[in-house]
Amino acid sequence: MSTAPTTATSPMPLPGPPNLARTVRTRRGGAIPGLRYRSVAPADPEKVEEIDRRLEAWARRLDLFPQAWSGDFSGFQFGRAVVLQHPAAADLERLTAAGKLLLAENIVDNCYCEEDEDKGGSRSGLGGRLIMAQSALDPYHGTPELQEEWLHGIQRDGPLRSYHWALKDYAVVATPSQTDRLVHDLARLHLGYVAEAAWGETRYTPQVWEYLVMRQFNNFRPCLSIVDAIDGYELPEAVYARPEIQRITALAANATTIVNDLYSFTKELASDPTHLNLPQVIAANERCGLKAAYLKAVEIHNRIMEAFEEESALLSATSPLVERYSRGLSDWVAGNHEWHATNSHRYHLPNYW
Repeated sequence: MSTAPTTATSPMPLPGPPNLARTVRTRRGGAIPGLRYRSVAPADPEKVEEIDRRLEAWARRLDLFPQAWSGDFSGFQFGRAVVLQHPAAADLERLTAAGKLLLAENIVDNCYCEEDEDKGGSRSGLGGRLIMAQSALDPYHGTPELQEEWLHGIQRDGPLRSYHWALKDYAVVATPSQTDRLVHDLARLHLGYVAEAAWGETRYTPQVWEYLVMRQFNNFRPCLSIVDAIDGYELPEAVYARPEIQRITALAANATTIVNDLYSFTKELASDPTHLNLPQVIAANERCGLKAAYLKAVEIHNRIMEAFEEESALLSATSPLVERYSRGLSDWVAGNHEWHATNSHRYHLPNYW
């Protein structure tokens, strides 16, 4: 394998014939063999049903679902996701707020970023759509007339409405600093979306480290940003900003994002064999088959997960508040893994074992 640097203007094709990815056979769901994860208790079905009821009522009231999304709401299992991810949530209102944010983030991703004509998504012009999305979270300030035009524009678009109202509802249960933290982490997410889209437009296949840098922005961090607010307390900004706290937050987000790459691997290949994910990028760089690349991606995840567990345990010993925050991160990562491993409506594993 060459270690010479590759620039963003020198595309590298994916290995093998065009139909290589389509030949991957799938098996039943369940946990990925050899993956490092923590088991969690089953989600409370009554909580799940209540959160789903609240989320669907909210989404229907705001008219958020595109026509093409018929049936997608129940298949995604939003209520089950947030109940698993936030086992120490202070109350149903906070769980509902987490669910609204998760739903809004998925609507923006699907309607703006995915290459799907039925939902309106496209790589082309994505930056312009995402700056408007950021303004739904971080409001425009100017003359009263222009602010009114901005607000009308936000309310005319489903993804923008979802962001605007989800953040408003979150701000009711979160402090101003927690809300601002989330706004900044969503900006990080949008930067990752733009980078991935740019690579798609230029047919650029990044090096493994480049891909993982992009995924540190285009990942689940906004969901992890809210664990303290949903659990009913605040990790003070001065503590949250410490480099060691930022590191365990990033490690948790990176580990769970690789989990998403691994569980969605066959789903993505079926719809777009050139879609970038960690196994595909490893295969392209190391000139190996998808099975070897997939197993290497599992190994990378495990090393990141191990670092998160070890470093968060050391930090937890320094402060009860940091211990509580670290546990919230760990709970989210574990619950999100359980959601992926058991959501057979969306995910099937490759038959590599």
